[in-house]
Amino acid sequence: MTGTLPADIQAVFDQFITTEYTTVDGRGQPITWPVTPYYRPGDPCISLTTGIGYPKKANDARANERVSLLFSDPTGSGIDGAPMVLVQGIADVDDRDLDANANRYEVEAAEKLPAAAAKLPPKPLRKMAAFYFARIYVHVRPERVFVWRGGLDGEPEIFDSHLEEVRSGHDEEPDVDLAAPEGGAPVWDERIEQFGDLYPSATLALVSPDGFPFCVRVPVAADGASQRIRILAEPAEVPLQPGLACVAGHHHEEDFTWQRNFHVRGDLVEDDRGWFLMPHKMVGGFEIPPGGPLTVVRENAKKMRRFRKIAKQELKRREQRMRPG
Repeated sequence: MTGTLPADIQAVFDQFITTEYTTVDGRGQPITWPVTPYYRPGDPCISLTTGIGYPKKANDARANERVSLLFSDPTGSGIDGAPMVLVQGIADVDDRDLDANANRYEVEAAEKLPAAAAKLPPKPLRKMAAFYFARIYVHVRPERVFVWRGGLDGEPEIFDSHLEEVRSGHDEEPDVDLAAPEGGAPVWDERIEQFGDLYPSATLALVSPDGFPFCVRVPVAADGASQRIRILAEPAEVPLQPGLACVAGHHHEEDFTWQRNFHVRGDLVEDDRGWFLMPHKMVGGFEIPPGGPLTVVRENAKKMRRFRKIAKQELKRREQRMRPG
């Protein structure tokens, strides 16, 4: 359905540097990470990629093909007054040829993010970082697209591949059993304190009754006294309900030469002050701090060791699957 969308929506897919990608894991927990979207106007899918050393973005989509992409941060896109766009779609995980994927990634990254690609290590050294350069692609075929042009107060424009269902008011997607709030004491971290200050807005992801993740950017604030993340606005048409949710914060330079990102998983709950996330887990992403390659390695050393271990396990599993007999 992407080819039939208005040109300005296709331009968002094409020109945004980041999209907030949400999967749903086996527990029913939505998980959001910022990723770079790859799309050309008229393409049937929006693609993203991840390294084999951190394959959860792909593995969760393989287990549950219902995913979403939120386009809410226009930094570096060159689009003034860009709408916020949410895509709910079906994911196809492509890890059939890791070498071909690596070559494709090298071309696409250099084309879309030339300044960031220029900071990558030279080719002879990339074999030492196979956890990153051996790539898995995820291709997302849109099923439903929400477009907010006038802010969160207004109702979104909706484009749906099931047009007859939309016109008749009948949705063929069956409701699913959603995970209940986990409960328990909050888990607090100093980075959570950045919500409301460094991150005046963040993405809130939950699971819709039809099983698709629903993600939207909302104003937020950390409430240190009660150890909660307050949701400061209730957007129209967002299916807020108690359950597992994820709040993600990220920002990046215009040319993507540095980027920071993390997310918080927990329970979405309502009280007399409104909706809030009770945090149960804070997870930091693979970040690119300002500075050179040594700064990147120094800051991500622990993660890189873990990613290398995971990459070896993943590559070994692939070899065993491909052996004849």
